[in-house]
Amino acid sequence: MTIFLPLNPKPEEPQDDSYPAETLARLEDEAREIIAGYPQARSALLPLLHLVQSEDGYLTAAGVNFCSELLGLTGAEVAAVATFYSMYRRTPTGEYLVGVCTNTLCAIMGGDAILDTLQEHLGVHAGQTTPDGRVTLEHIECNAACDYAPVVMVNWEFFDNQTPTSARDLVDALREGRPPVPTRGAPLCTFKETARVLAGLPDDRLDSSGAGAATLAGLHVAHEKGMAASGVEGED
Repeated sequence: MTIFLPLNPKPEEPQDDSYPAETLARLEDEAREIIAGYPQARSALLPLLHLVQSEDGYLTAAGVNFCSELLGLTGAEVAAVATFYSMYRRTPTGEYLVGVCTNTLCAIMGGDAILDTLQEHLGVHAGQTTPDGRVTLEHIECNAACDYAPVVMVNWEFFDNQTPTSARDLVDALREGRPPVPTRGAPLCTFKETARVLAGLPDDRLDSSGAGAATLAGLHVAHEKGMAASGVEGED
């Protein structure tokens, strides 16, 4: 059985395998700044994949070639890494990547209903982008935010304790150019801007939310009962 993993547009769709000179020069300057933070250049592959993703909105042939040439890797080595991690997109992505968690706890708390509602409301299936290019809907695995299930993420920022109605209002606001404030974390930016942050480039947004009550509930119970991890002294 043959399995095809799409990394770029369909084979019949022409695509440039390199960037224009001006774009290439700018990316090289930013890439060398990122590479300088690592003891070995190839260790910078993950952030460089985010960098080229910030340029195109997903990983293109030009982006893969850029990373391989700059780091002295083969295209196959770069593609192997790019296809392993789900945060690297293989198809064009909208301004806002809306991910609905339907792992066990979120599903029990209503995640499946949220995904079904958004698919019907947006007129797209998971993995597709709305015709206006604003929202890409995604079905994702656990966000490690089970304490606030069901959770919807927008460009990796949390929107906790969602319902089908609140999730529908959320995507409507995104499509109307009124991005809501996440439940916690930094203010929203576009998917491409998020990729630049993940590449390690400067981010002037402020995150002052801290851990919420549900996250700290177990810790408070442990303190009340004088519990501590084995070999670790309790707080004064």
